[in-house]
Amino acid sequence: MRSAVLATTVEVLTEHGLAGTTVGAVARAAGVHETSIYRRWGSRENLILEALTEQLDAAMPVPDTGHVHDDLAAYFGALARLLATSQGAALLRLSAEHDDTLPDRRLPYWTERLERGAVMVRRGVERGELAPDTDPGLVIEAISGALFTRALISGAPLDENLAVRLVTLTLTGALPRPPAAPEAV
Repeated sequence: MRSAVLATTVEVLTEHGLAGTTVGAVARAAGVHETSIYRRWGSRENLILEALTEQLDAAMPVPDTGHVHDDLAAYFGALARLLATSQGAALLRLSAEHDDTLPDRRLPYWTERLERGAVMVRRGVERGELAPDTDPGLVIEAISGALFTRALISGAPLDENLAVRLVTLTLTGALPRPPAAPEAV
């Protein structure tokens, strides 16, 4: 029942937006009783948050290829593919949208998503592929911010090639640098 209700929640969200995603609408579409949903999730907000989290996390597993560039290219390539779909674009809008009927859960939601990406950057630092002072969160924000801007604002095409180019551009600034030569006295 859990997976069917979460999948149905994503469908209802995609089709009707936050305002149209009520526990009743999800229950009817999933063929379950509203009380079953309330018993399992407690509230509409918990249901929506879990549905969005599961959808994005399933579509974007954290790779471990042994190379930070390849990991990030695969991860953000998956994000670009997802955002290029109508469902992915709707999920992004919904996860960024503020709804006065729900407590604002965007910060914990996005903090968890960004942390998934930061794991790959930390591995790259540990392997010496990136400078020791590399800020993992900033690297992930730099790459994802460009993808989200395209998806939400510019409407320019999203594809894996764009993800690879953004990863390369961002990581170039995080490459280890040779030690500075001592200053002459």
